[in-house]
Formats: sequence, structure tokens, C-alpha cells
Amino acid sequence: MPEIDFTSISPIIPVRDLDMALDRYRRLGFDARGYEGPERYGFADRGSVSLHINEWAEHDPRRTAASVYLYVSDADALYAEWSALKDLDGRFREPFDTAYGLREFVYVDPEGTAHRVGSRI
Repeated sequence: MPEIDFTSISPIIPVRDLDMALDRYRRLGFDARGYEGPERYGFADRGSVSLHINEWAEHDPRRTAASVYLYVSDADALYAEWSALKDLDGRFREPFDTAYGLREFVYVDPEGTAHRVGSRI
């Protein structure tokens, strides 16, 4: 049986309003765009990271929120970039060192998605 290589992953993030979500990801430095077909679906890319955004009428941030982990070269620098944005809805947890050797911070967007971000210490 041949060995199969996994080449990438694109988590699908549920949102109530695709246009607002794409705008938020643009503000976070992603190249964000809607799918050109009939579905309310979009993409947010930054570097080699690709997130898929799915508008879902039944999405309830208290019950159906997502969580993604983003590995970056400098979590402190990205925290400074994102937390400096004016009128960015959501909440942050400041950077901290973990027992598993990463420097992390957390951004939870208004849709309830936790974006955990980390870099090696």
C-alpha cells in the first residue's frame, strides 16, 4: 500500500455574516475573498495558512464556535499588530509562555472562534 502524504489543512470556520467575517480577516492581514459560486463561503489566506469561512444560519457562538491554532514566527509581534487595530470586535488574552515551549496569545472573535496563536520560545 503506498504511503499517502498529507499536504495541507484548511479548517472551516462557521460565521453568521460572511461579509463581516471577510472584512475582519482582511483587517487581520489576511487576503480574504468570497467564493464565486452560489454558496455563502469564503477564504482567508495569510502566508501558507488558509482558513475557510462558512456562513451558517444556525451558527450560535455559544454552541457551535470553532477553534484554530496558528503557528507563527513571532506571536508577540502578531499580538501587537492585531491588538492595535481600532474597533476590532472580540477579546484577547495577552501573550504568555506555555509549559510546552510556545509563546501564545488568544483572540476570540465575535463569532466565538478562538484563534490560538503561538511561536517557539
